[in-house]
Amino acid sequence: MAVKYETELYGPVKAYWVRRGYEVKAEVRGCDLVAVRADEPLPVIVEMKKTFTLPLLLQGLERQRTGAVVWLAVERNRVKKGAHNQRFSEIAAMCRRLALGLMTVTFYKTKEPMLEIWNEPPMAAGKADVRAAGIAAESPQAYAAGGRKRGTARLLQEFAARSGDYNVGGSSRRKLVTAYRERSLQCALALTCAGRLAPREIAAMTGIPKAGQTLRDNYYGWFRNVERGIYDLTPGGISALREYREVAAAWAGRFPWAAEWLAAEAASEAASAEQAVAAQELAIVAEADAAASPATLAPIPEKQGESS
Repeated sequence: MAVKYETELYGPVKAYWVRRGYEVKAEVRGCDLVAVRADEPLPVIVEMKKTFTLPLLLQGLERQRTGAVVWLAVERNRVKKGAHNQRFSEIAAMCRRLALGLMTVTFYKTKEPMLEIWNEPPMAAGKADVRAAGIAAESPQAYAAGGRKRGTARLLQEFAARSGDYNVGGSSRRKLVTAYRERSLQCALALTCAGRLAPREIAAMTGIPKAGQTLRDNYYGWFRNVERGIYDLTPGGISALREYREVAAAWAGRFPWAAEWLAAEAASEAASAEQAVAAQELAIVAEADAAASPATLAPIPEKQGESS
């Protein structure tokens, strides 16, 4: 069973890493999937494609520049005929030489997807460990294990700044919930709860050290400067809190000053759910009534010439 979209791989691949004790988030600094575990020194990056291609391979090699452990994930379609679709053993051997992990996902119509591991990459250690293992400095293993500390730090910083996994790996042409968007939502939350505020007040409420820069940049058009050093929400900012309600609620749960807003949102969501259930019940009743009503028969016209 062939998948239509790359995003269909995300669920099974994410479930695999969650079972191994990792925290998983999608679309972190352009990576389809990033997994982090407290007892592992380096993050895991997984790049996904429907089929194994040269661009996927090159993307995996590029991701090694971050110092993370890199995997490639593709669909394994047992029905589809193709040159590289049936040569996973050879592809795995190539990935092994390049210190890349390789996993495949097989989808079925009547049962859960099956994930197979074809090659598990060596966990990158420090340069001293690489030399001790006798690996040449120019080799892919040394390149992957070189510990690109700056790239790893940026990746982990973005990962930690997100409150949850709100994206789907492999997405394109879709708004992503990034750490910057979450910071903007925190500022919007402070303004909707407390009214017009100065940047320093928002920084104190949210703990965002550069709240003023976020307000001044106003990348999403959510804020407006109502007077010198004082900001308020625009209609777009109010709509954003509704559009990203799940994200805003996650942050509101961490801020005591947002408890009232969180309770109001929970009540509104419960009321909406009740209305939806009531509307569905009315539709069912109306459909049942229509089915039970006898069909209306048209009157039989009298024949001409017959006496009444």
